[in-house]
Amino acid sequence: MHALLALARCIDWVTDRFGTLAQWSVILACAISAGNAIIRYGLDISSNGWLEIQWYLFAACVMLGASQVLRLNEHVRVDIFYGRLSGRGRAWIDLLGLVFFLLPAMAVMLYHAWPLFLQMWRSGEMSSNAGGLVRWPAMLMLPLGFTLVILQGVSEIIKRVGWLTHAHEMDTHYERPLQ
Repeated sequence: MHALLALARCIDWVTDRFGTLAQWSVILACAISAGNAIIRYGLDISSNGWLEIQWYLFAACVMLGASQVLRLNEHVRVDIFYGRLSGRGRAWIDLLGLVFFLLPAMAVMLYHAWPLFLQMWRSGEMSSNAGGLVRWPAMLMLPLGFTLVILQGVSEIIKRVGWLTHAHEMDTHYERPLQ
């Protein structure tokens, strides 16, 4: 179990690094958006490339940040029963959800996203907009993001099993979100 918990810590470390990239992509997207608006309305100059880089950065924010949201236990869940359960019950619900829902869904998404990325990368597909960007960097965010969520799902499974077997300490406190 100690080796698995070390693997979980390593995955968490990787997730943290990509979470930092996601945070910076938000800041950069906001700065580009503000700069683009100022230049467009102030100087009457515009570029589709600047507009497209904003959604590339938004893709990075969402896809690279999803695993961090899972790691921090801030993801959306249906808490009709979850909030009423003990820590042990919550760990079992999390474990079953991770194994039977999250991992299979992410595997299917990865299975479908990877060929799309490869096709765009090989073809060098460009945006049809004048001044648009090559599309593969944005498409790369899909398989990368799904892979990160799968890895973080494995980490969470290890930590839940470790907690259930008393080999790992974990905060099981759950605060129901405001409605």
